[in-house]
Amino acid sequence: MLTINVCIGSACHLKGSYKVINRLKELIENKSLEHKVTLKAAFCLGECTKAVAVKINDENVLSVSPENVDEFFNESIMGRLLE
Repeated sequence: MLTINVCIGSACHLKGSYKVINRLKELIENKSLEHKVTLKAAFCLGECTKAVAVKINDENVLSVSPENVDEFFNESIMGRLLE
């Protein structure tokens, strides 16, 4: 089970965190991954200067934007699930 935490703090909110969350929800549902991926909102992941801060499980915080969320999903989520 992968857990994706998306920051919804003020800086990330202004950079599009809700667009990122909504797109991730769509991708997870479209690929029927609800039993393999948990999507959660988080307050401040400590990377306020990046785009939207996203953390997978307890790993490094990544920077995701509404423009690159599909690429992030395919590489960082699908890539792990297919391993």
